[in-house]
This record gives sequence, structure tokens and C-alpha cells, in this order.
Amino acid sequence: MNNLHPLSEDFDSTRRRFVTGVAAGSALMGLGLSPFASARADTQAQVQQQKLGPQELTGNNFHLTLGEQRMNFTGRSRIATTINGSVPGPILRWREGDRVTLKVTNNLPVTSSIHWHGMILPSNMDGVPGLSYDGIKPGASYTYQFNVQQSGTYWYHSHSGFQEQTGMYGSIVIDPRTHDPYQYDRDYVVMLSDWSDENPNRIYAKLKKSSAYYNFNERTTADLFREIQANGVAKTWKTRKMWNQMRMSTKDLSDVTGYTYTYLVNGQTPAESWKGLFKRGEKIRLRFINGSAMTFFDVRIPGLKMTVVASDGQNIKPVSVDEFRIGVAETYDVIVQPSDDSAYSIFAQSIGRSGYARGTLTPDLSLTAAVPKMDPVPTLTHTDMGMNMSAMGHGGMDHGAMGMSGMKGSESSEMQNMDHSKMNHGMSKQNKMKKPMQADMKGMDHSKMNMGSGSDMSSMMKHAKTEYGPHVDMRAMDPQYRLSDPGVGLRNNGRRVLTYSDIRNLYPTKDRREPNREIQLHLTGNMSRYMWSINGIKYANSQPIQLKYGERVRITFVNDTMMNHPMHLHGMWSELETGDNTHLPRKHTVIVQPGSKISYQVTADARGNWAYHCHLLYHMAGMFRKVVVS
Repeated sequence: MNNLHPLSEDFDSTRRRFVTGVAAGSALMGLGLSPFASARADTQAQVQQQKLGPQELTGNNFHLTLGEQRMNFTGRSRIATTINGSVPGPILRWREGDRVTLKVTNNLPVTSSIHWHGMILPSNMDGVPGLSYDGIKPGASYTYQFNVQQSGTYWYHSHSGFQEQTGMYGSIVIDPRTHDPYQYDRDYVVMLSDWSDENPNRIYAKLKKSSAYYNFNERTTADLFREIQANGVAKTWKTRKMWNQMRMSTKDLSDVTGYTYTYLVNGQTPAESWKGLFKRGEKIRLRFINGSAMTFFDVRIPGLKMTVVASDGQNIKPVSVDEFRIGVAETYDVIVQPSDDSAYSIFAQSIGRSGYARGTLTPDLSLTAAVPKMDPVPTLTHTDMGMNMSAMGHGGMDHGAMGMSGMKGSESSEMQNMDHSKMNHGMSKQNKMKKPMQADMKGMDHSKMNMGSGSDMSSMMKHAKTEYGPHVDMRAMDPQYRLSDPGVGLRNNGRRVLTYSDIRNLYPTKDRREPNREIQLHLTGNMSRYMWSINGIKYANSQPIQLKYGERVRITFVNDTMMNHPMHLHGMWSELETGDNTHLPRKHTVIVQPGSKISYQVTADARGNWAYHCHLLYHMAGMFRKVVVS
């Protein structure tokens, strides 16, 4: 079986000992073995030390070993893939301007890899099997070596099979060469992740058979009666008929939920609760990393304001918030300053409200904080479907004209036998489109911009012929720029929530050139059959995106699905168009909200082959492209 593709399924052979099961209840969470040792520590001092987080490695030379180890997060012992014997792997602390050497030895029985997420480095050091190199064979080693050209918070993970889901990830902290613009007294990594006792191959197989397998928040009879009471029978009937005809669910927020997931902070369950120490009045820098496979988290620390100072490793102009949503693979750095000797909960609830990760900031390891109640389960709206109901008219909609189809189709599992190096990579034909925004966007609120009208079909986003068929069951006909929208479940919740429109790079934009062309990418899929693609074409049948070295391009995403997609471009910065072109925020992962569009500028300053994909692990096989810079 081919094991070069970053999502190949040959890892199943090493996981046959992995007994299928679901996460135990919260009463069992505290029974698990520490993820930083093969057995629970015998002394309370050792237990307390483990709660402070994973091991930190510093210097210029590192040796990482990939292997297997039994872990117990739920009361059941399971096999995890580990880095240096732990989940998560060690914190790697580098210094900007240094040259680092990392020897990675693979003790797994299958090919593996490490990708340095968000790092600007040569293509052959990027760590994507089939694109960057052949991967690391069983028993072999590979030496990564590159200059550290940036500072901030990043992370690393396997890009092979489902190893990322089973524990192979860790954090990177890069200290600046000169002074840090923000002052703080303590510095903690807060790595969020999701763990399942189930074999990830089985999770994927279940999703292919029933995309709602893990969704236990579907509408009930009680919901129906409440709607009738609020809106009347006629309006409720029309609304439900529309959703049913489109085979869409208003509760379709996460593909995989707390039914099988246990959510972790630095490898600790909510019952164990990772702890970070502080003294009253100290400024604490918390480096949040979403290292999960499939989970968006909404993060807050009740009782403390958070000042967001960095996004995806890059310093930004400070923003004071109560809460922020962190998509899969994103990072946010915040500074907090407790004014008393109380303990505080770091509370990260999943977007679908099926569970939460939890840590504690405390002046004393014996103190804990109350865990807040989770928010109600959110409900998707017509906006999240890419509709402008005021323009289209709610009453007599033609669902065919809206682009919602109920077509059926079949798809062989694209997770099998995929090898990036053997795909047909001809020249991709990119449609040249009018710029959605002018260079002088400063001060605009894109959430209020009408970039298309339901009454003017010619102004809607054009769809390729490949987007019509059994592989695409929804097309957003009136997608909007929604940079000021915090997203479903966070709107009007009484808290100050971070949005993309708040983010401004601390330093001026380096490349001020107007993009010379635009590449439009539609994020597409058939949810009921769990098929994901870009422009209606899955990766196996795609051609690469061709960029000319040195050019400046605008990439516009249109999300034709009802899921959030964290899109990650390897090797180059994605400079998000937020309305202030003089301080474009640099990101490596950009969240495209359901039924919306978003754009950013890219300078093609890195030659070679690069991966470009949705970072939801079970979407990646189809929603993936090769980018060639030549």
C-alpha cells in the first residue's frame, strides 16, 4: 500500500491493537495515565510537575523520535503516536536568526513525517510526503536544517496518515532576535487538541457512511413547537421544508464531536486540568495553539480580559477581548494580568458545544477555579448558507436557482493509495476575475458590504462547470465578506469577541504592490456523502496552482458549504485583506466562514512545490491542492 500521501491509510496496520471505543464520562477522566509518562507518577510532587506542561527543548540541535506508546485519557488504555514519548511532543524553543538542525528518527512501522507549520523555509524542509520529500521510512532518520527567519508561536505535526489525530504534534516558540514589543513576566504554551479512543480510520469510515454520525444535537419536537409558537405554523413549515429539501441541518457545526472526542490542554483532560502558576499583578503571556484534528474552540478566561498581541506568530496591534474563536491550526498570543490571588479557568468550548478543554491559571497548585457552563448549542442561519434572504425573498424561493441541489452520487474513498508525486500536475487554468475590493479598503466594514445581490444574478460569484454534479450539493449564491462577524454561536453573546476585522499587523506591510491577478477558489462538497473538494474537483483529479516566482496575487475563497474551513498555504504568508492595506495581518491559516468569501494577498517568494489545503484532517484528502512556484 502506498504510504507517501500525507493522508494515506497504511497506518491502520500499526493500530490494530487500538480497540474501538468512545470517551468515558467525566467521572473517568481523572483515572487516565499522564500523557508525559508511561505510567502515572507515584508521588504528588511528580504529578504536580507534570501538570505544568510538556518538556521544553532549547538550542540549535534537536533529536526527535517518533514512536508508539500506551496512553490513557478516558479510563481506557490506547496506543498513541508520540514524539519523544509524549503527547503532545516537547516544546521546541528557537531563536530568530539561528540555524536549527532537527534529526527525526522514525521508530514506527510505517512511513512518517514532520511538518513545521507556519515556518518560512526551503521546500525540501517543509515535511510533506510526495511534495517536499519521500517521507521518513520505518527505522530511518531525516535531518531537517534551515534558518529561522521569524519569531512567535508556531507548531509542528505529522503530515502522514492520521498520525496527527493520534498524538503526533507539538509546539514551537521562537524568541525574537532583538527586543519583544510586549512585556510579560511569565510565558506559557496552551496547546488545545482533541483525542479519540476510536481508530481514526473508523471515524472516517463512519463519516463516509453517515456524515451526521457524531452529531447528537439535531432538532427535536420541542424545538419545532418553540418555532411554531414564535413564528407561526406557516412560516415554520416553509422554513423546515426548505432545509429538508436541501438536506441541510441547522445544527451541522462539527463533523466529529465530544461523543468520541476528549478535549485536552497540553495533553491534560478537563478533570486533570493543566495548571499555570502566577503571582498577583504579573503579566502572563499565553500562547494558544489549536493542534486539534477537527475542532474549533471558543476560548475565554472568566474574570480576566485578554489582550491579543499576536496572530499566527505575527505581532499585531493589541486588541482587548473577552473571547476568541481559534480555528484548527491557528495560533493566538494573549496577555492577561490577574489582580488577585484567585484561580481562573482557561475555558475552551467546542464550536458545537459538545465538550470543552480546560486549564487553570492559579497562584497555588492546590487551587482550582469553577468551570463555566457551556453556551447553548448554536443554530446555523441563512447567512451561514450564503443567502441574502431580504434580497431573495423568503416565501417563494426556487431552490434550483439558489444552487441548492439534492443530487446523489458515489465516491470511492479518496483516502486510499494517494501519492502527491504521481498525480497529473498540468497547468491549472485560472479564471481572471474583477477585484472584489480596491486597494483603498481602509475603514470598510465588509460585513456590511453588498458584494452581490439576489436580485442581480449576474453579480453573483460564478461557478465552474465542475461544481455541478453529485460531488457538490450546495452553492452559496450571495456570499458576503464577513470579517466583522465573530461566527455562529458567538454573535450577540454579551461578550467582546475577536474578529478578523480587529487584526492589524504591528508593522507596515512590506509588499505594497497591487496584485497582478486573482485566483478564485470555491470550497465545495457534498455533506451527505462526505465528499470535499475545491472548485468541485477533489485532489486526486486536480491540477496544481501555478505561481510565478516574485509575483503578487490575490486569492479569493468562496465557501459554498455550511462548514468553517481553515485553509493553510505552506511556505508563504497569506496577508489577509482586512481593510487597512498598510498593515495587512500575516497569517498561515485563514478561516473561511460558511457561505462567505474572504481574500488575501500572497507574494510568491518561495520556489518549489507547496501544499495548500483545509486543515480539518478528514477534509484534507479532497480539499487539497499542490502549488508550484517557478
